[in-house]
Amino acid sequence: MRPFTLSLLTSAVLLATTTFAADTSSDRILQEALKSSELEANLRHLTDEIGGRVPGTLAMQRAVNWGVASFKAAGADNVHTEGFTIPHSWAEGKTEMSISSTGTAVDVKASSIPSVQFDTRVVSVAWAPALPASKHVPVVDVGEGTATEVSKAGDISGKILLVHTTVLKTWNDLFAEYEKAPPLITLAVKGKAKAIAFMATREHDLLYRHTNAVAGEIDRIPMVMIAREDGERIARLLGSGHPVWADLSIPNKINGPFKTSNVIAELRGSEKPNEFVILGAHLDSWELGTGALDNGCNSALVVDALRAIKASGLKPRRTIRFILFSGEEEGLMGSRAYAAMHRNELDRIVGVVIYDSGTGKTTGFSVGGRKDLVKAAAPLIAPLAQFGVTQLNPTMESGTDHFDFMLEGVPTFVADQEESNYLTSYHASSDTFDKVDLAQLKKHVAEAAYLTFALSNLATPIGPRLGRAEIERDMKETHLDQELKDMGMWDEWLKGTRGRQK
Repeated sequence: MRPFTLSLLTSAVLLATTTFAADTSSDRILQEALKSSELEANLRHLTDEIGGRVPGTLAMQRAVNWGVASFKAAGADNVHTEGFTIPHSWAEGKTEMSISSTGTAVDVKASSIPSVQFDTRVVSVAWAPALPASKHVPVVDVGEGTATEVSKAGDISGKILLVHTTVLKTWNDLFAEYEKAPPLITLAVKGKAKAIAFMATREHDLLYRHTNAVAGEIDRIPMVMIAREDGERIARLLGSGHPVWADLSIPNKINGPFKTSNVIAELRGSEKPNEFVILGAHLDSWELGTGALDNGCNSALVVDALRAIKASGLKPRRTIRFILFSGEEEGLMGSRAYAAMHRNELDRIVGVVIYDSGTGKTTGFSVGGRKDLVKAAAPLIAPLAQFGVTQLNPTMESGTDHFDFMLEGVPTFVADQEESNYLTSYHASSDTFDKVDLAQLKKHVAEAAYLTFALSNLATPIGPRLGRAEIERDMKETHLDQELKDMGMWDEWLKGTRGRQK
């Protein structure tokens, strides 16, 4: 498709959506969004100076303060925080794992003497329980951790399970990494394993952080991520017939409930201030790196989108709420809390726009299984073709802060982005400011500001809020139901503790 130029935007949007008054220029928001701004400085402060942002830490509180100050500087009509509770605080101590194995008879006088010894690079899985220092624990290879492979490994009681993984290259690889863990954990707990050691899905000794928590809970068994090269060395030793033992210590620090906060800013609607559009991203991150791609860049985007809309001089018909969610990494805790606390407003939320995939080029938006939104939203994104945004995908996804709004039937728009360099540094020590494509991020600000404003300015809402039966129908059609079953989240829907009640 031939890209739109800025001079074509006014006619395209007026004819398609009637979102803007006749005496205004509909390209003004895009022009403002692409102007020089504090975007880079804001992101550098958030990442280089505040750093990794785990809820419950001083860094996270500093990030919340950063969000409040940044929204005010961008021109918000009002800014406030909303607190919520996460059931456990968690911090990693000095996780250590060393390996010993017997060599061959030609290497040593007695083959039973450990002749292979080395320390591994390793970190604890987040929100996993601690493990007191344990000496000479047998290690067993369970392949990729399927039920068949675990059964083939025999008695796993008291042993460390070494789990093979695939090098992360695509979004599907990432989703599979999360989906495979819960069934394996169940098998490990049932078999009374001592711990699980997942080989890193990144090469070159790169370490990163994951959690399997879906509601900030402490997991069921101690777990570590082991550098891929070390894991493969252990696997080769086991594969060649050598017994392998590990000395493992995971001194995680775990405490009880604590409060953290979402940051909310508004531009008040001129005609329908009690109806809302949300533009959001999560402010929290893991702490091995500085949380630049995940998700500092998009926190800075949300602030800059507010600035651009305000600077344009255009007034949205509906109120726009700009939200920096906390606790996303622990199970979408902030957005879930927001949806629950604002349940009486959900009928009045016209749309939720979320960015959470670094700075790979945006190709379109996932619309939460809503086929009705594909036709309705096509005119809204047409002007964004100049940035390569052309697709509206009726898929349902579970991995970011639109999720609880989607389960409540609210129209959602999640930016679909190319992988770019996101997956290599995902949750990793390499997720730092220098990985951010600032020029591309500027384009994302323009996309987000434009779509959010267009949704807020429609004469009528983009689509209805769906009922429970319609949401479940879409989950089954898109196979999200099976994904939630694999991740241990389906029971919440069935019991009515998550999602729309009727």
